[in-house]
Amino acid sequence: MVFPSPHRKGQSPRHPSSVVKITAPMPLETLTGSAYQGGNLGQVQGITMKTLSVCVYCGARPGIDPAYMAAATDLGRALAEADMRLVYGAGDVGIMGAVARAAQSARGETFGVIPAHLMAWEVGKRDLTTFIVTETMHERKKVMFMNADAVVVLPGGAGSLDEFFEVLTWRQLGLHHKPIYLLDIAGYWQPLIALIDHVIAQGFAEENIKGFIETADDVDGVMAKLTALATPAG
Repeated sequence: MVFPSPHRKGQSPRHPSSVVKITAPMPLETLTGSAYQGGNLGQVQGITMKTLSVCVYCGARPGIDPAYMAAATDLGRALAEADMRLVYGAGDVGIMGAVARAAQSARGETFGVIPAHLMAWEVGKRDLTTFIVTETMHERKKVMFMNADAVVVLPGGAGSLDEFFEVLTWRQLGLHHKPIYLLDIAGYWQPLIALIDHVIAQGFAEENIKGFIETADDVDGVMAKLTALATPAG
């Protein structure tokens, strides 16, 4: 079912809005129109540019360091200004809320996915360009990923780590070829990088797993990577 999505008073978005609610099991391709490899750019490499869709994993809390919220705001604005679509978890709290509000303020396209049981907890943001309510967390993660061409991971907690390791595992298994970027604000992800090194050193992963992850120290750095990704070959 598709319903009108409300907008803030006086707001004139560039993109039409809709709300989709999954009330019964259904093929997720109905919502995505693609397989794991297919966002808007398919395999990403060497494809003529359309709108790049960027899935952002991030915390539903603001964190202690103000740099985290600042980076979220800068990223949301930068994606919109680069005409890239934000795909995220559809909440209006913490870092996730900051990145979405910034993208909206810059008149960017936003695509949010949230399970019904988190509507109150994460304050489901119904004024997005596209707002999807799923029955389960698994559906949420799959719809988000299948509608994206690249993944950016801002600071976050257990949920962000779950999302990161899931797409990293899928990449390791050859299920997709989408870039995964850790946005290492104030060195937040350094312990995670050290953990991955430890896993490799102890023989539980090959060295090449690190090649599936790229890091950037700031928003400008990750935007440079995304811009290069979106540049038409030739």
